[in-house]
Order: sequence, then structure tokens, then C-alpha cells
Amino acid sequence: MSQVHQVAKKISAIICTHNRDRYLGLAIDSLLAQTLAPESFEIIVIDNASTDQTRSVVEARQASGQVRYIYESTLGLSTARNTGAQAAVAPILAYLDDDAVATPEWLSELLVAYEQDDRLAIAGGKVTLIWTDGMISPAWLSGELAGNLGAYDLGDRERSITVPGQTPRGLNYSIRQAFLQEVGGFDPNLGRVGTNLLSNEELHMTALALGNQWNVAYLPKALVAHHVAPERVNRSWFLQRGWWQGISECYREEIAGESGWGQFPRGLERLVRGLYKSVKFIRQPETCFENLVYTYGQLAYLQKAVQSAIGPKSS
Repeated sequence: MSQVHQVAKKISAIICTHNRDRYLGLAIDSLLAQTLAPESFEIIVIDNASTDQTRSVVEARQASGQVRYIYESTLGLSTARNTGAQAAVAPILAYLDDDAVATPEWLSELLVAYEQDDRLAIAGGKVTLIWTDGMISPAWLSGELAGNLGAYDLGDRERSITVPGQTPRGLNYSIRQAFLQEVGGFDPNLGRVGTNLLSNEELHMTALALGNQWNVAYLPKALVAHHVAPERVNRSWFLQRGWWQGISECYREEIAGESGWGQFPRGLERLVRGLYKSVKFIRQPETCFENLVYTYGQLAYLQKAVQSAIGPKSS
């Protein structure tokens, strides 16, 4: 690829994937169908130590010359994202999950936002859920817990994100290269690694952006749909997800300089509040279960805080 061609790229679409050959082809196809002029973007697939047919799925879609395949042997979503960023030639990075499908205007909507605001560090859009294999949303699944499946909807108008808790979802996520380099990349200790469900890497990035006078935006027209994996539609998966969320939050506080003995009263207060609401709403399945998951996460948070207080960090 010539240097002239490299400079022309305005945005790099990156898919980080690990053993998701069932959905990966659909994700790549949605990027190949973008309305943005092909010469304005590239597609990079980071194969994060997959053992399935991932490489074959990518190679079947390389005839256009627009799709690059890179193998990353070190397992971890944040590591894979950093590998993609290092390989990208564009100033804007757009991350799409390997089990998501972007609408044709996805890259165009993201790119316009960055071109209009040179202090925009992070942007993402609405995420809807795709229920397949005869699945439907269970009665115990609240709107809040649906966020653990990727759902994200802050309305139909563009808005600035001013609190980290409203940060765009990682499956529909874009970031400016200059900002990413400024903060040293994605922290490899946050984000999924194999089968564990560590998270909070996007929340941490938004906190860094806001703290350094960068902007973060919600762009509803930058729409992505996310497949709901059948194995996730059960209570045990959500409890496990809540547990790892607690661990992730504790670690995020450590790297943000917010750890210490103050974590214990915070965690205990949230634990008691979750238990109280679980009992209070016991006749409302979705609200009751949502608070049980929250409570379970606080147990993990407190356990991690204890481990950090008495010894070396452990997840």
C-alpha cells in the first residue's frame, strides 16, 4: 500500500474477534456495504488467538483488497484493540464487535462527527439487539440488564456524554488516534480476556477524556445491531457478568487513584441497597433479578478490595 493511499484513509474500521466465526462474516459484510466511499476507509480484522474458522471467514472476503487480517496471539480484548490501533493508518478508529452488524451509514455518521469537532475523543451510537434461534427476551430481563447484552439507547438526538457511566458501548465504539496515544492505549488489565468478563475499559477511557477536556458523544444514527448469543440468555450468565463487573469497577478505581479504605463503606452501602431492593421488588421478576445481579457484583467488588488491601492485585 502506497503512502499516498495510506494518507487518504479517514477512518479505520476494526473488528477484534475470538472464536466467533458464526457471526464474523456478517460483521465484515456490513462494513463492506458501507455508504462511505471505499477509498476513505479500511477494514482490519484482529484475530485474537482464535481456534475456529476465523481466518477462513476473513480470507473469503479479501478479494476487494479492503480487508486486512492480523493475528494477535496474546489473548485479551484491550490487547487486540491496541494491535488494531497500531496497524491502522487513519486518524479515527471505529471498533465493531465480531457479533454485531453495522448499518450502511455507520462509518459516515461517525466520521462527520469527528470532522465537525476536533476535540471529539470518543463517539458511539445506539445499539439494538438481534434475537435469533427462536429466542425472545425473558420476563426476568430488565432494560438495565439488557445493557449487559449490548443494548444502548440514550434517545434519538445527538448528545454530549458528561458522565462516564453513560459511555458508548464497546461494540459500537470509535476513538481518535491522537487521544488514544495521549493516554497510552487501552489498559490490558481491563476488558475481556478469554472467558472472563472483565469490563469498564470504555468507562475508564471516557473518564480520562472528560478529565482532560476532550469531548465524548452519543450519535443515535450511528446504529449497530448486536446478536444475542443463546448461551447468555440465562440467569447464571448475568450473575457471572455482575461478578466480573464488580471486579472491573474495583480495578478501575485502583488505576484511577480512587482505591483505599473508602472502597469498603461504598461497597457495603451498595450491597445493602441491592439486597433491600431485591426483597422490596420480589414480586417484580425483572427488577428483583436486576438487583440480585447488582448485589452479587458488590460481593465481588468487596472481595477484590480486600485482596488489594492485604496483598498483590488479583482478579
